[in-house]
Amino acid sequence: MIELSIANGIAEIVLNYPDKLNSLNEDALAELDKAYDDAAAAASRGDVRALLLRGEGRAFCAGRDISGVTPDTDDAQAYLGGLVEPLLKKMAAFPAPTFAAAHGACLGVGLGLLLATDVVYVADNAKFGSPFAKLGATLDSGGHWYFTERLGMHRTLDLIYTADLISGAEAVEQGMFSRAMPADSLLPVTREIVSRVATGATGAFNASKELVAHIRDQRLGLWASMAEENTEQARLCKTDDYAEGFRAFQEKRAPIFKG
Repeated sequence: MIELSIANGIAEIVLNYPDKLNSLNEDALAELDKAYDDAAAAASRGDVRALLLRGEGRAFCAGRDISGVTPDTDDAQAYLGGLVEPLLKKMAAFPAPTFAAAHGACLGVGLGLLLATDVVYVADNAKFGSPFAKLGATLDSGGHWYFTERLGMHRTLDLIYTADLISGAEAVEQGMFSRAMPADSLLPVTREIVSRVATGATGAFNASKELVAHIRDQRLGLWASMAEENTEQARLCKTDDYAEGFRAFQEKRAPIFKG
């Protein structure tokens, strides 16, 4: 079951298949896709200004649910290319800041969900890697690109060949995610930060989100990046939030952004 709740400008999406470590089959992916559609529609109405993704139970998401998969009839391309990839692109394009709180196993598709999220906070004891060597399969959901980008070729292939896993603390030390913290602190700390961001200048945040994606995907250099920054700043200076931010600064008070 995928659960979506919306309150105080925040959409919270919960992976709630704890007996399967939140592993996802085709039906679960369709539910998750719909949850993001519904949250995006709420964002377009101004009812959502930040999103939090998390998992119930002992894990964030252990990947694909293969309990009912028969190898000789499995259509991995339909699952990955037809369902997972479009979902991850939709998640990455969500029209507000997105956060994930990840604990326990974060593997395969579970890793992909994190890669499609703007900011990821992890429990110290979260687990990342490529256990697929034991299945005769390979890392998926963008994992090859991300591991190579963050860890380099040698460490990436080391993890793939050995199926060893690294902890959340190690992942943050190696630049994979934003912050690591004790498991019992993960959700309350993440919720506090998401609440704070949900009162911020959503339009300005979205401009930065798009620029960072351009730097990553188009390999923008300094001057090309600066030119995009200038263009976005010129656009933002005509918005109500920009006027409110300057007015609040001059009046020595906290700004009240409308998003």
